[in-house]
Amino acid sequence: HYHSRGHNPAPVERMKVVAFNGSPKGAESNTHVIVDAFLEGAAAAGADVENVFLAEKKIAHCLGCFGCWSSPTGECVQKDDMEELIEKYTAADIVVFATPLHNDNVSSRLKMFIDRLLPLGNPYFAVDREGETIHPSRGGKIPKFVMISNCGFPEQSHFQVLHLLTERMARNYKTEFIAEIYRGGGAWLTEPSLDEAVARYRDLVRKAGEEVVMQGRLSGETKAHLEQPLIPSPDYIEIYRAAVNRYWDEVLGGNK
Repeated sequence: HYHSRGHNPAPVERMKVVAFNGSPKGAESNTHVIVDAFLEGAAAAGADVENVFLAEKKIAHCLGCFGCWSSPTGECVQKDDMEELIEKYTAADIVVFATPLHNDNVSSRLKMFIDRLLPLGNPYFAVDREGETIHPSRGGKIPKFVMISNCGFPEQSHFQVLHLLTERMARNYKTEFIAEIYRGGGAWLTEPSLDEAVARYRDLVRKAGEEVVMQGRLSGETKAHLEQPLIPSPDYIEIYRAAVNRYWDEVLGGNK
């Protein structure tokens, strides 16, 4: 035990978790319901957390000019909020990519953010352990990844393309996805009549956030529970389809 007078032990550096939410609806989104609970769990486990709404940031499309690769410092020729966001990204131990499912993929805002991470790569070719040509990292800490997404369809099968993307991103960025949290039937995450069901789901997501910080990954048990429907009913999909169709009947009938 170290208790010498006049000497203080070095402070323990807290894990940093940063979520980049690509929903165009920001804090009002179904995506935020999940991200908020995940970060609550991560914070409860002792991490410093930050939630970034990309809808509030100025991010231009990548020009594909490779000016960042031609620069010794890796600076992008465009001056917008990406400089600040890359600093948050590189300071993180865990980066959460959060998005509604748009056309089986990430939202356009999140895609723009991911494209603009190009300055972190090295322009030279290298070969990975599987013999595939890659771009190495410029160096420095490489965060672990988490993917969080919800979609308007009730089935979990709609996230197949997104899961494949996580596998490729992990390989390309020389890291791993330590958790994937997908929520079919996402429209019900902000439905007031389902507050109790959503509260139970948020408790599960909080547990996921705690596990990722404490254990370094999502447990199989928690992952299996997160895959279950919001409403424990064998007729869940039929109920959900009917509810969504009734909603559109009201909208198209002028009673929004």
